[in-house]
Amino acid sequence: MHPSRVIRGRSTDLLHGRHIVLGISGSVAAIEVPRIARELLRHGADVRAVMSSEAQRLVTPEVIRFATGHPPITQLTGDVEHVTLFGPGPERADLYLIAPATANTIAKVAHGIDDTPVASCASIALGGGIPILLAPAMHSQMRQNPAVTEALAKLEGWGVGIIRTETAEGEEKLASPEDVAAAVLHRLGRGPWKGRRLIVVGGAAREPIDDVRSISNESSGTTAVALAIQGHFRGAEVELWMGYHSTTIPSFLEIRRWRSVEDLVRLARDRQGALAGAAAVIVPAALADYTVERERGKISSRELPELTLRLKRASKFLPRLRAWAPPPVLLVGFKLEATTDEAALEVSARRVQEEAGLDWVVANNTRTMGNPEIAALVLPPYGPRFWLRGPKMEFAGKLLDDIGRTLPNGASESRASPRARRREAAVPGPPPVRRQRRAIRRRR
Repeated sequence: MHPSRVIRGRSTDLLHGRHIVLGISGSVAAIEVPRIARELLRHGADVRAVMSSEAQRLVTPEVIRFATGHPPITQLTGDVEHVTLFGPGPERADLYLIAPATANTIAKVAHGIDDTPVASCASIALGGGIPILLAPAMHSQMRQNPAVTEALAKLEGWGVGIIRTETAEGEEKLASPEDVAAAVLHRLGRGPWKGRRLIVVGGAAREPIDDVRSISNESSGTTAVALAIQGHFRGAEVELWMGYHSTTIPSFLEIRRWRSVEDLVRLARDRQGALAGAAAVIVPAALADYTVERERGKISSRELPELTLRLKRASKFLPRLRAWAPPPVLLVGFKLEATTDEAALEVSARRVQEEAGLDWVVANNTRTMGNPEIAALVLPPYGPRFWLRGPKMEFAGKLLDDIGRTLPNGASESRASPRARRREAAVPGPPPVRRQRRAIRRRR
């Protein structure tokens, strides 16, 4: 068995059955292409490559053959490889990814110049409506060239996606393999989340004691980031509202910051339109139950060898969020308890579900804190409760798939962008919200 088959689907199977053609042009960043190909394979894709003659001077066809499991196309022959890959027929590609995309190749694609296999494939893909993504790589001065800026703007106007570069050392460097794969996953996302807005609220609240000290709940933010990443992979338009966290957030996610519960309330008030237009709002954040009267400046430890804090109960965020994100928006809350008793955990989850008007509740205990894996009791709006267990990234994907199956039909049609509405297929929806709530009460 070829090594490329061994790793296929190791991360996810979201690209299973998808055929991706990887166009390699002549930048030194081409040495990173094998890693990009392997990352796409890990998500289940079938990857074939097309190389320009300049690219072959930097990375050999044999290396690309090893990385993808297929011999690359290095020149066009009487087999009309570009037509076979992008024209009508069973071998038609689902997406054309040019990585790295040099200034030269970008200009050729924008002006219809077909003098390399990479550019000729782009010409056929553009004419045939195949999605195209470009991952640029060049010196910063070249990126600022008005001709390159104009070419990229023209291509974006034609629907070509541009993957953000990493600016460093005077260069616009090729995005990481993980970021490139994320862009491919997002563009090819399919299913109920495609084109719909998903808001994830994560991290820990920090309630200020003075200008330099605070009290806080424990949270790494890992679950929230995993949910945002998996939503992005499924084609959702994701907003990540993040408090204090210790986990790394990938650059492709849109982030809005908050610190205290009151900060979060202000953010939600300012984003009422986004909340009301979301398909779902998921809140795994560790919100403070108590706050303290803030002192201005810094309390002197020299003058006060002992300090007594008077805590007061913080305002409950989820009921206010429900008012700003009314049905049919699905509101998903997390409930953390110290108990390991399953019945007590469910009682606590049911209580918060009723009090805050939540559609879904995910209940877990303190064992998951700081743990790469999670075991949680999930209470859907109707139907039996169930357990989800596994690594947090895998858990997040499974939870989103379960929630996705209950998204109200037509939510994306009324709230998504016109382009997203055109791309999205109809998804069966759940019973009306009133029937959902009656079903919950009957189970009790």
